Amino acid sequence: MEERHQEILKILEKEGRIRASEIETLFNIGFDTARRDLRILEEKGLLRRTHGGAIPALQIGYTTPPKYTPRDITEIKDNYLAIARKAVSYIKANDVIFLNAASVGYFMAQNLPENIPFTAVTNSIVIAGELRNYDNINTIMVGGEMSQKGQFSDYYAIEFVKNIRFDISFLTSAGLSAAFGMSIQKSKGVGFTQAVVESSKCNIALYPSEKIGVESILKICSADKIDKLITDWDAAEDQLVEIEELGVEVIVVEQGTIVE
Repeated sequence: MEERHQEILKILEKEGRIRASEIETLFNIGFDTARRDLRILEEKGLLRRTHGGAIPALQIGYTTPPKYTPRDITEIKDNYLAIARKAVSYIKANDVIFLNAASVGYFMAQNLPENIPFTAVTNSIVIAGELRNYDNINTIMVGGEMSQKGQFSDYYAIEFVKNIRFDISFLTSAGLSAAFGMSIQKSKGVGFTQAVVESSKCNIALYPSEKIGVESILKICSADKIDKLITDWDAAEDQLVEIEELGVEVIVVEQGTIVE
């Protein structure tokens, strides 16, 4: 068993994640034994169990280049797209929604419903460019001092969103944990996101598994400010349980699920 555990850790270090089904196949063991192996390794602090396997014990937030936008993405991750498509399913006719400037918001903008009228508000010129393609969407662009990424989150933008009531805000950031809540690396985004949260009837957090359990430098708000969390199959189980205990509805998108 110890040798098997060492091999599991080697795969985890190389690949960044491992699934229980992989462990079953590689070592010719049962599913319960694979899950037990992961539980033992988690108790030793060597990994963190997820919905379907495990990820490294420590996850670190990262930043993108100054002028990088979602339009520059060359490879779309399955979990990001699955989360975006699931999020879109919550939009109803005549809603006023806010779309976050991050990549998952960009993927949402490419998959919005075309059969119902609604209003979309965004602080990203890249996302606004996608919204121009829809005949059924009334688009509102948040204004202010533009960043190199084509985003607005300064004083003018904050005052702008304070005067809008959103039915749903779709939000993400550098990390989300039960203890620290939503967090971010750049101070410019803190006040703006806080204003959006306070202006929204329903806050839906969109966090791929690699951002779950991550605590970046600056806190935006506590996790209980979130109404729903949409994440994916590799999210850390312990974090999801703790977040759910705060009153947040947790939706886990399964691997291979196609959400129309």
